[in-house]
Amino acid sequence: MRHAIALSAASLAVLAGFVSAVDACTDLRMVDGGTVVQVTDGDTVVLDTGLTVRLIGTQAPKLPLGRDGFPAWPLAEEAKSALETLALNRPVRLGYGGEQIDRYDRALAHMFVAVDGKEIWAQSFMVENGLARVYSFPDNRACLDELFAGEGRARAARLGIWADAFYAIRAADRPGDLLKLAGQYELVEGRVLLAEKAGGRTYLNFGRFWKEDFTGVIEKPALRLFTQMGQDPLALEGALVRIRGWVDDRDGPRIEITHPEQIEVLSTR
Repeated sequence: MRHAIALSAASLAVLAGFVSAVDACTDLRMVDGGTVVQVTDGDTVVLDTGLTVRLIGTQAPKLPLGRDGFPAWPLAEEAKSALETLALNRPVRLGYGGEQIDRYDRALAHMFVAVDGKEIWAQSFMVENGLARVYSFPDNRACLDELFAGEGRARAARLGIWADAFYAIRAADRPGDLLKLAGQYELVEGRVLLAEKAGGRTYLNFGRFWKEDFTGVIEKPALRLFTQMGQDPLALEGALVRIRGWVDDRDGPRIEITHPEQIEVLSTR
């Protein structure tokens, strides 16, 4: 398997040329953050100010971090090590593009690391090297186009997590396999057989038996976001799509779609 993990100081300097990306990741409220003094995992750091920063827009492989019975995800230690190589003991700026604090009092920010007189966008760095997936929220959706593009390049090159079956893109037409993944964050790909609205929700059905087959469920608050973006989920009928989110097992395997960016349209027909 190819893992882009051994990242030298020289390689960081080269990467700064294409992942500095303050210009690409616009409309952020930028503030000085301080210096990174601890890396908790591949998407969380602690600054010398005492502030814990969750790198919004990404999900790195998870570590147990004291949780009993929680297994480390594959490449979790490698992701942590890569972020340490990039950011530990370096000054950073933070960019806010949505909700700023989560329920754990962590800052939800994009992080830009000073390296050799340039800035490296930490989220892009991790995604481009196959050490994090794009992971968004309805109240924090800034800079996702750039991150999706980087994820696509890493996946095409089978870097890091994309060479490990744990992170494979799942087939929507294999609901039995998806049921076994309930409670996990997954990328599921398939063609929408039927898109219909019922009871204030929109359902993207990937099979004929809605109580058994995979379904994407869009609740009313999410539908308002689709409308704001000029998108109609009903138009996805017949489209080949990739949906990302947490799999549950209510009436067959499902993913709740809370915002439009959870759906990537690969082909309209």
